[in-house]
Amino acid sequence: MSNAVVLQGVGRLGSAILEGWLLTGAIDPKDLVILTPSEKPAAEKARALGARINPPLEDLTQAKAFVIGVKPAKWAEASKAVLPHLNKDAVIVSVMAGVPEATISEGFEGRKVVRVMPTTGVAHGKGVASLWSSDKAAFDLGLKLFEPIAETAILESEDLMHAATAVSGCGPAYFFAFTRALAEAGIAEGLPQDVAIKLARATLRSAASGVSGSETLDALIDRVASPGGVTAAGLVVLNENGALDRPVKGAVKAAVEKSTELSA
Repeated sequence: MSNAVVLQGVGRLGSAILEGWLLTGAIDPKDLVILTPSEKPAAEKARALGARINPPLEDLTQAKAFVIGVKPAKWAEASKAVLPHLNKDAVIVSVMAGVPEATISEGFEGRKVVRVMPTTGVAHGKGVASLWSSDKAAFDLGLKLFEPIAETAILESEDLMHAATAVSGCGPAYFFAFTRALAEAGIAEGLPQDVAIKLARATLRSAASGVSGSETLDALIDRVASPGGVTAAGLVVLNENGALDRPVKGAVKAAVEKSTELSA
């Protein structure tokens, strides 16, 4: 159990992390310990590969990492039963929005903490994860756990975690919402619903594949939008008088404020 990684909570994000680890082989399933109050498909898949589900808590004494996958409002209560059985050197890996390192460390009796904000794309090994820790050893362990399943961004200060959460943690929902709006606009112009949805979803995937290179975002836009062309005409309307930029900035600001509120 000296290499064990404990995952507490297998909700949407916890399941995505677990699925990514299993997909990429980032962690040997035999080294996984999963704590969950209810049966979850991802946990059962891990069990079939050798992971341990809800073992006696005494078995956690040699775990090297404890990953908190529960909701921010529930972590303190959820950790009470586990705390007496954790090795004092276990690193606490938090994927919770808003809860600061100092609060988590205090709740875990001074243990080292690394904060990670991943997207659910980690389930496919293609997520994004922002990381911060005041401790190098804890930070290095966080990288080891998430680099195989996410493109990682290193933050220079913990305060930046709010903005990173608002941009990448929340960002996928913004893109999905825009894709839905794009499909609905196609329907309004006469496309059958199934065709409009198929086109909008496929366009999102196609656009995402193009952003993986080193070209600037402006260059990517210019590649599609020829001067005086059809796309350019649409872009003029899309961001006329800041019609696109303004609500996007507002959405990120609102998410930052909510994350900050949760940390208070």
